[in-house]
Amino acid sequence: MPASPTAGSASSRHERIRGIIFLADTRAGKAFDVAVIVTIVLSVTTVMLDSSEPVRARFAPLLVTAEWFFTLLFTFEYALRIFYANNRRAYILSFFGIIDLLAIVPALTGLVLPRGRHLGVLRVIRILRVFRVLKLTAYVVEANVILRALRTSRPKITVFLFAILVISVVLGSLMYVIEGEEHGFTSIPRALYWAIVTLTTVGYGDIAPQTTAGQALATLIMIMGYGMIAVPTGLFSAHVVHSAVERGLQERDGRSCPGCGKDGHHHRARCCDQCGTALH
Repeated sequence: MPASPTAGSASSRHERIRGIIFLADTRAGKAFDVAVIVTIVLSVTTVMLDSSEPVRARFAPLLVTAEWFFTLLFTFEYALRIFYANNRRAYILSFFGIIDLLAIVPALTGLVLPRGRHLGVLRVIRILRVFRVLKLTAYVVEANVILRALRTSRPKITVFLFAILVISVVLGSLMYVIEGEEHGFTSIPRALYWAIVTLTTVGYGDIAPQTTAGQALATLIMIMGYGMIAVPTGLFSAHVVHSAVERGLQERDGRSCPGCGKDGHHHRARCCDQCGTALH
């Protein structure tokens, strides 16, 4: 039997709303994303003002009301995205789905931990949607290349970090033996803290060696620190280049999936490679 006009109208309206929520290719979709971004900015500003004691003392009721208003608004938006997603599970587990959920969690955390509500500044991550609004999806695709490079180089960087930890323990223990408690190195863990701070060239200066032998060891650690910075950088850069060549960035376009919201697909792709939804 042919579909009734009412059913066809409802299906058309459903697709139109889905396009507005998940796509920025139309005027309505772009306006929706811009409204979400403006709301995010206002929400983050509210959280920042709430962290100031003088402002909170004067405008506490207004700030609390505004925070719950934004939380309910983001909750409603998140529910809409789940309802209108073609593949709800894919959207919930996608990058943007997790980020959208983080917009709701801080206010609920604040019910248990008073300062937890200030985690609302995490909502600023949702401004990444501006890449779609301004047609900057190519940058999102390149961000995916960086993530792939991080995953590929993870074993090598893990081994490198483990080696740095071992070296820090050895050097920190030596400094504890050389300097002793009278010069601020009250324990091996504290000396380990000093070794890591020095090896990473941060140098807070809250602890410093006083003896000649300690200063000589500190000089050696500083020189080693400069050399070690280059190792993970080189590993990561090599994998970025390899990943870019392998994936062929020139063959990606700026289409967004209406099902899960993923950006950047092969220019010949007809379906999303993450959730299988048909692409426009």
